Amino acid sequence: MENINSSQRRYLKSQAHHLKPVLIIGKGGVNDGAIELINKALDKRELIKIKFRDFKENKSVLSKEIASKTNSIIVSIIGHTLIIFKENSDSEKKEN
Repeated sequence: MENINSSQRRYLKSQAHHLKPVLIIGKGGVNDGAIELINKALDKRELIKIKFRDFKENKSVLSKEIASKTNSIIVSIIGHTLIIFKENSDSEKKEN
C-alpha cells in the first residue's frame, strides 16, 4: 500500500480520535484470527484502532507485521494504540 502525506495523516488521526479499539492484542499475540478480524474491520470501516495490552515492547514490529499482512497503512502509534487505514474500493461495504 502506498504512503500518505502529513496532511492526510493529520486528517486520519483527527478522524480516529473518537474511535474505540476494535481489537486488543493480548496473550495470543498477532495470530491468524486477529488478522482476519482486522481485515473485516478495515473492509467495513477503513480506519481502525488496535490496542496493545501485551507485547508493548514489540508494538513497533507487530504494527509493521499487521500493516503488511492486511495491506494497510500505519497512520500512527500513540502510546500503546495503533491506528491503521485501508481504503475500501467498494463504497457499498463502507459504514457511514
